[in-house]
Amino acid sequence: MAVQTQDDVNLSAVKTAQKANILSLFTSGSTLICCALPATLVAIGSAATLTTVVSNFPQLIWISEHKPLVFGLAGAMLVIAGYLQWQTCNAPCPADPALAAICTKTRKNAFLVYWISVVIFAIGAVFAFIAPYFV
Repeated sequence: MAVQTQDDVNLSAVKTAQKANILSLFTSGSTLICCALPATLVAIGSAATLTTVVSNFPQLIWISEHKPLVFGLAGAMLVIAGYLQWQTCNAPCPADPALAAICTKTRKNAFLVYWISVVIFAIGAVFAFIAPYFV
């Protein structure tokens, strides 16, 4: 049985945080599909396009009807990803220069993906919960 070094554990934690961030990106993307896409298509006068999209992907109706659930799951995933991101932000990278470079690059990419997810979530929330009061 192989012995895990501290470097392996730290690199594993960073990769886990990156996977959680990518999952949060996909869940945040669902908030855009649910609310921002239909609102944008209607706003630019493409109701026929929206009708075509809904007829080809009827799941959009279910997602729109259950937007509190969609936003709740996406928000929970963002919280989990944010916690994992925070947990690994100060973890040391391996001493080996090649592994240290991979660790640093992975950490930066995970941080970028996380904040892109947060922005997508915020845009979806604006279209789902705030914009209807102004239309």
